Amino acid sequence: MGALPGTTGRRRIYLMRHGFVDYTSPEVRAAQDPSIAYLTETGRAEARAAGVALSEVPLDVAFHTGLRRTQETAQIVLSEHELEAPELEREQRFQELRSGQYIDFKSAEHLAATMTFQFEQAGTLGATFLDGGEKFSDAMERIEDGMKGLLSRPGWATALVVAHEVVNRMVLSWAIGAPLGSSSAFEQDTGCINILDFDLVPDEQGNTRIERALIKAVNLTPANYLKNGMNLRSLEAIFTRAAE
Repeated sequence: MGALPGTTGRRRIYLMRHGFVDYTSPEVRAAQDPSIAYLTETGRAEARAAGVALSEVPLDVAFHTGLRRTQETAQIVLSEHELEAPELEREQRFQELRSGQYIDFKSAEHLAATMTFQFEQAGTLGATFLDGGEKFSDAMERIEDGMKGLLSRPGWATALVVAHEVVNRMVLSWAIGAPLGSSSAFEQDTGCINILDFDLVPDEQGNTRIERALIKAVNLTPANYLKNGMNLRSLEAIFTRAAE
């Protein structure tokens, strides 16, 4: 099955958020498609810092979500690896929530005002990501399915998963058995690392079962571990950033 050294069935996931991106760039606004957003120089620096922090961690498997910003982040992280790095794979079940009709944000401030508290309604029955977007409850189903699929995969002990803010919030809530609405309390700064351990045991049919989840760390930012000067919520910061 694969397990962390000294354990019989424990696996570890290093769950990252992608580095800093510009959702108001001319390219994004022209295409009316936030999914094409890419890392800024700040985002690349955050990814490099995370890569250095993880450089001596043995990684057996590594995943991005299929969107450019997570693939770029994962590639930079693995490029800093001092050990043999795994082949990067795509896992679309961890992709960001699908939004509804594109909103042509006129400024970063407009975007911040719309988005900053968007995830606080996640636990409300039928709530969607922006108007007409994916239901939070539907997204939770695919994210949970992705986590269970990863944990049932044989032959690994340590994984890197580079995903998105709301996805990571949902994973952390799911790991502790908390309701979906609690996801808004798990802050996820750009380029952050979460560390989750899972104890797996075989069931009567010979499949693996999740016995427990252990959260070892949340929202570590290797570029600034103590969050000095990071006084804004992550969405406030990413949508009201100074131009680079």
